[in-house]
Amino acid sequence: MSEGADVVTCRVAERIAWVSFNRPEKRNAMSPQLNRRMMDALEALEFRDDVGVLVLKGEGEAWSAGMDLKEYFRETEAEGLGAIRRSQRESYGWFRRLRWYEKPTIAMVNGWCFGGGFGPLFACDLAIAADEAKFGLSEINWGILPGGGVTKAVVDLLSMRDAMYLALTGTLIDGRTAAAWKLVNESVPLHRLESRVTELARVLLEKNPVTVKTAKDAVRRVKDMTYDNAEDYLVRAQEAANFLDGTEGRKEGVRQFIDEKSYKPGLAAYDPGKRNGEKN
Repeated sequence: MSEGADVVTCRVAERIAWVSFNRPEKRNAMSPQLNRRMMDALEALEFRDDVGVLVLKGEGEAWSAGMDLKEYFRETEAEGLGAIRRSQRESYGWFRRLRWYEKPTIAMVNGWCFGGGFGPLFACDLAIAADEAKFGLSEINWGILPGGGVTKAVVDLLSMRDAMYLALTGTLIDGRTAAAWKLVNESVPLHRLESRVTELARVLLEKNPVTVKTAKDAVRRVKDMTYDNAEDYLVRAQEAANFLDGTEGRKEGVRQFIDEKSYKPGLAAYDPGKRNGEKN
């Protein structure tokens, strides 16, 4: 573990990895140290057999207030262009790693999510917010544009009008509005947030992990493709998944549906722990 490992905390329980921004006194603002530590944490968890879903959460009253203005901006800029580029690589690097993560990911947004916090929010596959959470692009209020991928994130997630509203006004919206605008999947009262995220994680844990990885990558990839390119990509992606899946999940799912009639694909997942009629 790197020095200052406590700025990110991790615990694994029942195949769910709970990874936390842990600078509550700074509203979980992302410092260079936190960004380095977050990459360490993602790497350590990605291929663990006892991890099937990763949840990204914040300690205290915030999810993340974005980049630390003092440490990420002022202090880094004082060290020159090399330091700036290094900090950018470290922050954008773990956002990118999270976007293409091996396991499905859920953002559990309990409180403030500002500015740079939209980077990891967009990187997570799913997002559940507390009704009481606050979202905003505060950059306009201190003289910069929402950079580092943030503008791209809101444009991809929101309508043009809603993206413009956030970017130009710096106004805050709560979790209910974020859900209505589809910035997050849904919002629930704060006291129900962890239980709802756990419930969603358990749904994901029931699925074939190779298929989940293939599907989440496909959703991100095909958005910028033509229909013909997407069609070809999806055919090849399924063929690759068939090769990579040592459990032959596609065949097993079809067998359980046709031969055993033990599940209905529109209502539930096949049992990945069963092969050829017997439990592993």
